[in-house]
Amino acid sequence: MTQLNTPYPSTAYLTGFLRSHQVDAVQEDLALALVLALFTPEGLAQVRDCALALPDAERSACVNYFLDYFSRYQTTIAPTIAFLQGRDSTLSHRIAGRGLLPEGPRFAALDVYDDEGSGDPLAWAFGALGQQDRARHLATLYLNDLADVLRDAVDSRFEFVRYAESLAGSQATFEPLAQALAAPPSLVDETLRQLTLQALAKHQPQMVLLSVPFPGAVYAAFRMAQTIKAQDPSIRIVLGGGFVNTELRELTEPRVFDYVDFVTLDAGERPLLALLEHLQGQRSVQRLVRTFVRNSEGQVRLMNWAEPDVPFEDVGTPTWDGLPLDRYLSLLDMLNPMHRLWSDGRWNKLTVAHGCYWKKCSFCDVSLDYISRYETASAVTLVDRMERIVAETGQTGFHFVDEAAPPKALKALAEEILRRQLHVSWWGNIRFEKTFTPELAELLAESGCIAMSGGLEVASDRLLGLMKKGVSVEQVARVTKGFSDAGILVHAYLMYGFPTQTVQDTVDALEYVRQLFENGCIQSGFFHRFACTVHSPVGKDPQAYGIELVPLPEVSFAKNDIGFIDPTGTDHDSLGRGLKKAIYNFMHGVGLEEDVRQWFQLPKGQCPKPTVGRHRIAKALG
Repeated sequence: MTQLNTPYPSTAYLTGFLRSHQVDAVQEDLALALVLALFTPEGLAQVRDCALALPDAERSACVNYFLDYFSRYQTTIAPTIAFLQGRDSTLSHRIAGRGLLPEGPRFAALDVYDDEGSGDPLAWAFGALGQQDRARHLATLYLNDLADVLRDAVDSRFEFVRYAESLAGSQATFEPLAQALAAPPSLVDETLRQLTLQALAKHQPQMVLLSVPFPGAVYAAFRMAQTIKAQDPSIRIVLGGGFVNTELRELTEPRVFDYVDFVTLDAGERPLLALLEHLQGQRSVQRLVRTFVRNSEGQVRLMNWAEPDVPFEDVGTPTWDGLPLDRYLSLLDMLNPMHRLWSDGRWNKLTVAHGCYWKKCSFCDVSLDYISRYETASAVTLVDRMERIVAETGQTGFHFVDEAAPPKALKALAEEILRRQLHVSWWGNIRFEKTFTPELAELLAESGCIAMSGGLEVASDRLLGLMKKGVSVEQVARVTKGFSDAGILVHAYLMYGFPTQTVQDTVDALEYVRQLFENGCIQSGFFHRFACTVHSPVGKDPQAYGIELVPLPEVSFAKNDIGFIDPTGTDHDSLGRGLKKAIYNFMHGVGLEEDVRQWFQLPKGQCPKPTVGRHRIAKALG
């Protein structure tokens, strides 16, 4: 499970590439299909049966509410899904009026907005004219209530985005996944099995590629593989994607190959061409590229014949042919105008370049191919791809999903878009470096750029230096202000818990972030906890960062996150709760005048005063 509003790009890229090599390739999005099958009148009836089978004492508040109002849920689910798909916009009047949808526990969050007792908790966000958005937000809360019911009554691992990810993420052994796959199937599992069988019957494939970008997609991928093997053992199954590329690099577990035949690493184009030649008898197994196999002795071996990758310029144009573009759900779970972009609207996902041109950040997996191998395509090639995609999909929104799109390439891209008078909307991820001048921001905005995200991380010059970010807080302030002044929304990725980070560092970082919001530099942000990975400079040389790694058990399956001991002993869990509460309020314009210490629930006297002057950012902006 990844996103419900737009397809994950890997299958679109690989389908387009394989077709350009005369391979009969088709694609299916069974993550979307699974949600659309469960969220129907018939699907909810099956969920109700599961809920009724629970003892009364085991039913949560959301399950009881669902059972009490089941008839309303069953009659409203189909029209609500159609509305979120953009197929019935007039339903917004009924939904926004708050009389159509049953309002379960998730709606309680609305009460915090109605602090003046006006009876309209969303007026501040949507006003009198934002009825479509108001309805979409209410419909999203309704779906989230139903997801909670599925979790509590059907499958405790169910989530829209991170489904059963604990079974796979950094799991040293395959055993938890093997046990889950051997267990009796839940309603969710059985629904996915039926969808898999339907896809097999429709396409009659000889080979199935399962793209697994995140740990939350692994369990379902193995359930699909299990179904395919039971139905037709002759079908070859290949596992790849971001999770594999990051976590399965040292795979030795033979049981994985009870479900799949091959596991490929990194960019899929070259390994798949080699694999196709192998299956056609034109290449020996020893000449496979970056591909794990299980040999006749039952041992896992990585076949890595030296062969150059397909240049980024030649990977071709992704195609969304075969994906139901009119069936994706535009959700509005966060009212912030920048934050909503991740779940709202169907974006054509593209990359400006492969890899990262900076590749120095000490927390990043800079040793892996998706970061370390940096290649660009010309602006002419990129805009050619954009024009072909607009012609195919009829949709002009693009999300560039680069690790960090290079400023020089974005400048050339913007100039080519303007030269062709192509009217598109686009956004992407960058480093907040000084090359992004106000003049460049204006040019990007003129070409259709609506938003930018980038890593500010710790908002501390000391720690930014330790991270090798190559930026300072004041530089980030000037760059982000240039984007904001050009009408481009800005999102900052923020981090806490980095090695040697103290309580003082954290308080100072939040004060910087408060000032960035206050001065209109950023409109959105998200604090995530630092995780040390074995592929990052911190994981490879912990002594340089003042920490000691916790030894890993013997790993035969997934290897990525690794625990560490930080001598500062800072309670980052407690601080993290305050940071997340603060940023949520800042994004809604709340609390920007307050002392940042109020967000931290620390014992009296243990929260130090910020050492950052309250007008430091304003002075930096001049």
